[in-house]
Amino acid sequence: MYGQKENISLPSGLANQLKHLYGPDARIVAQAPVGGGDINEAYHLVLQDGRDLFLKVHANVAADFFTAEASGLAALRQAGLPVPEVLGCGRNYLLLSYVKSARKSRDYWQQLGYELAKLHHSDPTAFTCGHRFGFMQDNYAGSTRQHNRPSDSWVDFFRTQRLQPFLKLCWSYFSSEEKRLAEQLLAHLEDRLIEPDFPSLLHGDLWCGNVMTGPDGSPVFIDPSVSVGFREVDIAKTELFGGFTGEFYDAYQEACPLDPGYPERRDLYNLYPLLNHLHLFGNAYHTAVTRILRHYA
Repeated sequence: MYGQKENISLPSGLANQLKHLYGPDARIVAQAPVGGGDINEAYHLVLQDGRDLFLKVHANVAADFFTAEASGLAALRQAGLPVPEVLGCGRNYLLLSYVKSARKSRDYWQQLGYELAKLHHSDPTAFTCGHRFGFMQDNYAGSTRQHNRPSDSWVDFFRTQRLQPFLKLCWSYFSSEEKRLAEQLLAHLEDRLIEPDFPSLLHGDLWCGNVMTGPDGSPVFIDPSVSVGFREVDIAKTELFGGFTGEFYDAYQEACPLDPGYPERRDLYNLYPLLNHLHLFGNAYHTAVTRILRHYA
């Protein structure tokens, strides 16, 4: 249900940004809340000229929260991935192009697999400050800061920028034995992971809720948590909560075959998002986390 613009408290600077983008007469004439997110408020905005926009708002986030997301979307767009266009960004908001969702095309899942493979084969060197892995800035996994200090070792990056910080956030949930297992896993991570043949630009939060259908029925990727790493991370995340079809995996494998050892590493990569869920949502994720610790330590 659309309402008048006074029904939402507009972020500071948005009105001026709209005028800068679309002229002095630009104004919001209607808006509707958009559901689906756990962190931000979201709105479909309509301007006086009929233009549709998408606005994400959060009054109490870190100063770089939305600029970090904007940088990630810009990197993915530069690599050719279909994502919403960043139109503007402020301290408490992100303004994006509005994606009018339609029915999935008949080859939607194949397109999704091919698009992800194309992303993973793109050149990521512009985003890692002269190193192989990492990103040009820290960003966020949900509302949790994600560290991206560049490194030339994937295993070291995954240990120091992924597992160590999130294990620290969850330390109070663990028994003495579980803490010992975590420390043992970190110490011997080289025995469990391999270095990739090439670094890849990653979406970073690729569950089914972060892919939508565009106006032509093709996939559009949203809400990334971007870094440069091992492409197995993105594939592992698609398997964590399900929702991706066999056609998606077949297309990806055709374009960018996975190493035969990937299935054994999959759950270790998913330890990272599960730790974040344990941190954000509590003890319901403790069993899944400790099962992985016991398997790999």
